[in-house]
Amino acid sequence: MDPSPQNLNPPSPRPVRRRRVLKAALAGVGGACLAGGAGVYFTRRLRHSAADVCEVFKNDAPTGELWRLWQARGWAREAKHYLRLGRNVQCKLCPNDCLLEPGDRGRCRNRVNVDSTLYTLGFADPCSLQIDPIEKKPLYHFLPASRTFSMAVSGCGFRCLNCQNWSISQRKPEEMKDPRGRAFPIRRDSIETMTQDDLDRGTLLPGDAVGLAREARCRSIAYTYTEPTSWFEYMTATAAAARKQSLANVWVTCGYISTAALDELCDNLDAANVDLKSFSDEIYGRLNSGKLQPILDCLVQLKRRGVWTEVTNLVVPTYSDDLEMIRRMCGWLVENLGPDCPLHFSRFHPAHRLKHLPQTPADTLVRARQIALAAGLHYVYVGNLREIDDSHTTFCPSCKKPVVRREGYTILSNDVEGGKCKHCKTPIAGRWT
Repeated sequence: MDPSPQNLNPPSPRPVRRRRVLKAALAGVGGACLAGGAGVYFTRRLRHSAADVCEVFKNDAPTGELWRLWQARGWAREAKHYLRLGRNVQCKLCPNDCLLEPGDRGRCRNRVNVDSTLYTLGFADPCSLQIDPIEKKPLYHFLPASRTFSMAVSGCGFRCLNCQNWSISQRKPEEMKDPRGRAFPIRRDSIETMTQDDLDRGTLLPGDAVGLAREARCRSIAYTYTEPTSWFEYMTATAAAARKQSLANVWVTCGYISTAALDELCDNLDAANVDLKSFSDEIYGRLNSGKLQPILDCLVQLKRRGVWTEVTNLVVPTYSDDLEMIRRMCGWLVENLGPDCPLHFSRFHPAHRLKHLPQTPADTLVRARQIALAAGLHYVYVGNLREIDDSHTTFCPSCKKPVVRREGYTILSNDVEGGKCKHCKTPIAGRWT
């Protein structure tokens, strides 16, 4: 791709009202994930080209007119959580600890060293917006049947071979946006006058995201689809604005974040779904280009800070389908997060660089669920698979009666009253109101 803005030719402006933005986003409720589904999807729609795994992208920061336009849009902001080391900088946002010389770009594609200052390129420039049921995150014990305003900016510090959202997670912000044209700050009272040209560029300041979420009658904002840690500054600013307007904040994440950054995020965070991709450091290295221990540390820290947390484990054949490893993982969850932590096993479907693998056999997921329940976890679910009876149902851990029945992302019945089982009054863990 030629990033030169001189080669970008945006269409003629035409007015777009706020309700049109919401109508497009609402079309995606209950639908497929944004990378291939409905919703407002800002992208230049590049063909897939596999990105090599590397520590940093050398001499890859935007320069010249492109950099000036990115700054004018407000999409480039000085980053948080980094060290200046002479002319170099070291990002301390996540355990990758990228060391960047001037002109370099970090592994997440979202952070660059320009003149010995670390900048994020992901402020107020979402590539995806959608209204989702909260159950899609998946969160089964947090504000059930409510809607969440889902947003994403391109970038991720991982290189998951099975990524289903690679078309946005493995992209640079400049590959998703056309910055040419009038730079503008969108005010809360001016969203009604957004043009189609404005919408295509996708500038959305934190207060505007909150305004759209409230107008769509969402009870939360979800930072999701890519890895939100890579656009930390935008996420935390939006979360702070949402908290002031009594909206909850949801983090859907791989959990690869530094202790200091997570502490800051937790100040305004209400719930998280953490993708615990395996329980093996070796598999994390091969499958995700990461490490296990930082994710475990993240989970413990979320619990300590009182953030409602649910865990997802995608069972990938030949990688994370070892039942003994799953047994160890479940034992760790019970010991460190407690038996009330919901665990979502998820069926793998061939995607990205693992298209040659089969989908996860149903029997493997049935056995994984049995192992988790035997380990002492009270709430165990299986996603992406309908053949397993009651795989989306919440049972009371005391009387064993179903208290929440689901079909897909739809709540069929809810017998949780005041946070307790309607039948025997046993507390059901979660944030129900």
